[in-house]
Formats: sequence, C-alpha cells, structure tokens
Amino acid sequence: MTDIVAKLTHSLGADVVATGEAIGDRCRCDYSAVAAARPLALLRPRSTAEVATILRLCNEAGQAVVPQGGMTGLAGGATPSAGDIALSLDRMSGIEEIDKAAATMTLGAGTPLEVAQRAADEAGFLLALDLGARGSCQIGGNLSTNAGGNRVIRYGMAREQLLGLEVVLADGTVISTLNKMLKNNAGYDLKQLFVGAEGTLGIITRAVVRLHPRPRSRATALCALPSYEAVVGLLRKAQAELGNVSAFEAMWHDYYSFMVNHPTAKQKPLPDHHPYYVLMEFAGNDPVGDETRFQDLLGAAMAEGLVSDALLAQSEQAARDFWVIREGHPLDSLALCINFDVSLPIGLIENYVRQCRAALEKRWPGLLNVYYGHVGDSNLHISVSVPGTGPEVMHDVDEVVYEALRPFGGSISAEHGIGTLKRPYLGHSRGPAELALMGLLKKTLDPKGILNPGKVI
Repeated sequence: MTDIVAKLTHSLGADVVATGEAIGDRCRCDYSAVAAARPLALLRPRSTAEVATILRLCNEAGQAVVPQGGMTGLAGGATPSAGDIALSLDRMSGIEEIDKAAATMTLGAGTPLEVAQRAADEAGFLLALDLGARGSCQIGGNLSTNAGGNRVIRYGMAREQLLGLEVVLADGTVISTLNKMLKNNAGYDLKQLFVGAEGTLGIITRAVVRLHPRPRSRATALCALPSYEAVVGLLRKAQAELGNVSAFEAMWHDYYSFMVNHPTAKQKPLPDHHPYYVLMEFAGNDPVGDETRFQDLLGAAMAEGLVSDALLAQSEQAARDFWVIREGHPLDSLALCINFDVSLPIGLIENYVRQCRAALEKRWPGLLNVYYGHVGDSNLHISVSVPGTGPEVMHDVDEVVYEALRPFGGSISAEHGIGTLKRPYLGHSRGPAELALMGLLKKTLDPKGILNPGKVI
C-alpha cells in the first residue's frame, strides 16, 4: 500500500478506501469505454468533511484525484489512469430539503437525477433537467458537465437550473454558497466557475436547484417534413403560437429509417421515406384546450406545407413509444459506434450535415453516419460506424467531423463535456486567449494540478 493510500485509510477508515480487486469494473472508465484502467484506489466518502480531508491529503502528496458520478459520460471525463485515485460521490446521495416557498431543492451531489425528479414530482414541482441516462447519472456529474438533455429549449442547460453550490477546492477548502435566491448579485457568481469544469477546478458536493411548476398537460406529436427549412419553420411557428414548446427533436431520414427498420424495432409510426422527422412536445396547464391548440397548429403547418404527415400521441404510452425512436438504443447494437455531440447556429446545421456527410462518405464509402438532435437549442448528434474497423479509426473519424465544423463557428461539445477525447480539438471552438484564461483559472485554483489531470485543458 502506498503512503497516500495508507494515510487516507488511517484518516477515513477502511470502509471508505478500496484497492486492488476490491475496485469494481464500473469505476474504471465512463460510458465511452475508452482507456479503461484500474485506479490506485477508490474512495467513497460519506460527507463533505471527508471529501475535504481527501483533497487536503492528496494535495499535500501531489496525488491526482478523479471525481466520479454515475459514469454515464461519453468524453472520458471520469476515466482514471492507473496511478490516480478515483473519488466516487455515490454515498453522498439524498434530498436534504424541498423549499416550497422558494421552489428549490437542496441535495447531495451523488443523488441520481431520476431520484431528484421523482422527489420534485411528489412535492408538486418539476425538476426541468432531463436526460436519457436519468436513472444512472448523478446531479454532481450533471452540473460538472453542464448537462443539457431534452428540455433545454424551454428551461435551459444544467447551469440555468442551479442556484447554489457547495464545492471542495484542491487544498480541501470548502466553498459553500447554498443560495436559494434567483436574484443575488453580491460579487462574482463563483458557482458558475465549477459548472462544466468537469471536476478540474473543484469537486461539487451539494447543490441547490430550481424547481418549476409541474405542467398539467402534455401533448406529443411525431411529424414528417419535406425539408430542413420546414423543420426550422415548424420550430418558429410552434414557439410563436404555442409558447411552451418543451422538446423539439429532429431526425434526418437516415436516422429514422435505421431506428424503425432495426430488428428490435416494435413500430414504424410513419413511413420512412420522408426527408426529415420531428418529435415535438408541448406542455401546458389546460389538458383539453392545449391538445386542441396543438392539433390546430399541426393542421395549419400541414396546410402551409411545413408538415407532410403527423401523428398525435393518444396516450402516455404512445408518447413514450415515439421517444423510444428518438433515444436510439439500436445504435448500441453496432460493434463500434462513434458518437458526436456538436452545436452550431440553427440556420447552418443542414449545410454542416451535408459537408460532414460528404467528407465521411468520401473517406469511408459504405459507412453508417446518421444525424439527429435537439436542433431547437442548436444541438446536433452524429453517430458513425465504419464496418470492418476497430477503435483505431476513432481518431480519424474525429478529425473529419471536427474539421468540417470549423468553418461554421460551431462547438465541438454541446452537452457532453470535453474530457480527454475532445481535448485535442478544443482549439477548434475556443481561441488562444480563451484557452490561456482557462489555464490561468486552473493554475490558480489547483496549482499542483491534482484535480482530474489531463481533462478539458
């Protein structure tokens, strides 16, 4: 046992520190499954005080620490190296308080998102953040990566849901600003330093998040559209006439066709010959009137030529079935599927798709490349599979996808973070002065570089 592991075991107890074979596979890599390694030790603290002790001792020893949440990330941000100490927040889970007057929830960083969503719902509220990994991802990880998800178009990213934060710095200092107020301009908004920083500036231990009124009605439709211009036209029409558009998910023909024709598919709600498909959700407070307004909108959109065909979900199960298509689980059946998460101005998305598709298909004829995404919040997802290749092709595919993004002024990461996998391409989206400032923040808050080294910058 190394000196630092012995010190940690002495200070925290053997039940907090695991080594060797006692470390499970789950903490060796995130969902990207790239560069998996068993860390030097796995620590599972039970309190902020224990996290502070861990970082103080590790900082004194110059020992690298990799914070871990639900391990659902796709960029390698929570993947340790063999000499790192992994710090799991899973024991620091639970709802501490729901303040109905302030419409806030105070909770531990290790709380699974779905647990928090259910608690909010039981209290009569909506926790607006929602991701496909809701059952596994944790609030601390959601904030550390500034997660987005399905409702960004209406409620914003994870940072927009955050009011207060407790963070432990590299030297063990605890910064606790568990603010519940929407308006608080008392100096720098320090909490935002740590949102999206992926644990490189400090480790989030507790948070105060905003709650919203729970909608009393929800209407969901799957639409077929003739062009990308019609996709944008439907988005703007829906926002202007309905207001409360809570989701707007676009699928290019290749993506929709792959999903509904896959051997595991249970439905093909619309024919697969249309160029584009949109899954749209409208949430309101008038169950009867809202559905009528939604139907009227779809009818008008069809009359204007924006929509070629549409189905309005007649039940919660029907709506869920539509969402299953968008969630894209059949992609998991591919031997190697490389997933991208980019963003660019909405009006430029189709031009980028054409250029990216052409560049990929020229390099690897016959490959699978499908396009889909939230679009209403400028987020595009791309999934690529090159038959007959293995992980060695990933770098080359990255180069093609990210190089095509450069002329459009887009971002290499819309909501999945940078981690290690996107770090070589951060300069595609951030200028030299921005990167220098990021480096200065890192050196100031973590001068020994112990927090998640090698990630982001």
